[in-house]
Amino acid sequence: MITFALDEEQTMIRDSLQAFAAEVLAPGARAIDEAGETPADIIRQGWDFGLIAASIPEAYGGGGGERSCITNAVALEALGGGCASQAVAIMAPGQFVGALIDFGTEEQKAEHLPRFAGADPVAAAVAIQESQFGFAAEAQRTTATRKGNGWVLDGEKRLIPLGDRADTFLVLAREDSGAVQAFIVPRDTAGLTVAAEAGTQGLKPVPKAKITLSSVELPGSARLGGDAGIDAQRLVNQARIGAAAVAVGLCRQATDFAIPYAKERVAFGEPIGKKQSIAFMLADMHIECETMRWMVWKAASLLEHNDPGAAKATVLAQDYVRRKAVKVADDALQIFGGHGFIRELPLEMWLRNARTLTVLDGPVSV
Repeated sequence: MITFALDEEQTMIRDSLQAFAAEVLAPGARAIDEAGETPADIIRQGWDFGLIAASIPEAYGGGGGERSCITNAVALEALGGGCASQAVAIMAPGQFVGALIDFGTEEQKAEHLPRFAGADPVAAAVAIQESQFGFAAEAQRTTATRKGNGWVLDGEKRLIPLGDRADTFLVLAREDSGAVQAFIVPRDTAGLTVAAEAGTQGLKPVPKAKITLSSVELPGSARLGGDAGIDAQRLVNQARIGAAAVAVGLCRQATDFAIPYAKERVAFGEPIGKKQSIAFMLADMHIECETMRWMVWKAASLLEHNDPGAAKATVLAQDYVRRKAVKVADDALQIFGGHGFIRELPLEMWLRNARTLTVLDGPVSV
């Protein structure tokens, strides 16, 4: 039997995070967007839920829970329903942790995972995005060349969330064989240059960095997974579904914000929600939110179970969310008319954030 019901633990996580998003993230979203920075205490409060630490094995100081792509998608949607920017800032380090859990050697896990098991956030960043990034992990232009028992990395990575403060980067690069692998690169490695991005249209409170790798020499142990390496497509798929899940939360927030206004705003003697054009628009927004959620959950489920159809499901979900999330955010703004463009309302911010989420690969991961 096919079911979309959440289990008891997932329901508890969703409800707790939705309350946190409504009571803490949403009220401060505009001020944080204007300031262009997510306060450290907000990130810390998000980490206090233990979502990332819970999936770290007990041997490395974590909760020992099972890592679940579906649960992570539920959590990201819940946080995104309060503020997409703060959701990304809170959950971005989870990409690094998830990659280590999925692919890391015992030595790599022992070295890095204990740092994320505590109460305070630890800055680490995954570098996926490139200026010329294509639709497949194999499109990476950053290169990793063998040199003795080690590697030499050359290239540039862009739009790395929390990259300004990260002390460690996980960099995707293409080897001579054409395979894409990931490499653990400490911030102080010779040849690595970290700079702030000039700015983005949306997700402004998420600090983003670009890194340049110029003949960066690494030991053989820096290759994630050692000789076994990683499944780069899986890592990229997890990142794409993570961003889509946040976008679904944003769309739900925009829809829930527009419905009461349509019931209260009177034009030509009746609430605008009674006009067929507005009623149909709201119905379509609700339908799209539900559809996007099921597509994201399906892709996350297939990823979690290592199903061969996960890559196709991810592409379909990503494509659908990219097209519909921006439309839902724009329709919500249109319902408010000219008021939608006033900055004291969050609608124009949501539209900017929706657009940014749909063009980025890798701000968060399931």
